[in-house]
Amino acid sequence: MARVLGYTHPACLDHDTGLEHPECAERLGAVLEAVHDAFPGLEWIEAPRATRGQLLRVHDERLLAAVLSPPPQGIVHLDPDTVLSPGSPEAALRAAGAGIAATDAVMHGETDAAFCAVRPPGHHATADAPMGFCLFNNIAVAAAHALERFGLGRVAIVDFDVHHGNGTQAIFEQDPRVLYLSTHQAGIYPWSGAGNERGAGNIVNLPLPAGADGETVRRAWREQLLPALQAFEPQLVMVSAGFDGDRRDPLAQFALGPADFGWLTSELVREAARHAQGRIVSMLEGGYHLQALAEGAVAHVAALVEGDAAGGR
Repeated sequence: MARVLGYTHPACLDHDTGLEHPECAERLGAVLEAVHDAFPGLEWIEAPRATRGQLLRVHDERLLAAVLSPPPQGIVHLDPDTVLSPGSPEAALRAAGAGIAATDAVMHGETDAAFCAVRPPGHHATADAPMGFCLFNNIAVAAAHALERFGLGRVAIVDFDVHHGNGTQAIFEQDPRVLYLSTHQAGIYPWSGAGNERGAGNIVNLPLPAGADGETVRRAWREQLLPALQAFEPQLVMVSAGFDGDRRDPLAQFALGPADFGWLTSELVREAARHAQGRIVSMLEGGYHLQALAEGAVAHVAALVEGDAAGGR
């Protein structure tokens, strides 16, 4: 059994996206309730705020100004999909701060793995623009912290959200210290992530067609992406954990189930044990069918908790 910590903050529930927005507070509530019920002994830690300096490692002043000042009086649309409300700045700071704290914990040996149950999600936010429900790029902020604070030379970001993490890719595509690996549905938002987008040789995208099922996605990881991860020999594995590839999700057309997310997580745990002393930081991204999201998150955390019998610390 691996040591796993959970990171969250009540402020993440106060990011108000308005009526009928798919990225709603109920998403996080469903994840927290399901994971608490499945793992009553899991220790949860209140996420700190990310500092301005930590955010500026990957974002510029324009994005910070858009998100943090001045606080809106009501709901403001930064684009048709991305919303700012009075509670959003604090939620965004805590979501990004969760990844920072989780990275510190795994790097200091306080835990093997960490799951950050936070919102708003992050992987679409670019260096200078919130987008796609995302304000700060939480996983990028955490990865940049790992590189600078701990002097790592090989950080892998594994993104299994059904939507391509265009922001994460754009932030790191010229930084060979970061390997970005993604499967995602082709031809949907944000219409990026083609196989020929290689960055500095550190980007591996595998877009798959609508209807891709568990066998298809597992084969893609087994034959192409996991070998790339193995060759990279990461010192830290970070996960953009989106569960919107589930067959029930309303925003995409993959045909996955909770067992598929559990399988991939187990594979990542195994690779982290081989190369990264078992260190994994996972951050919640998408997932818009509440039951599917909750079940996927439980399968994901179960695989983190189970750990790797042959490795870890």
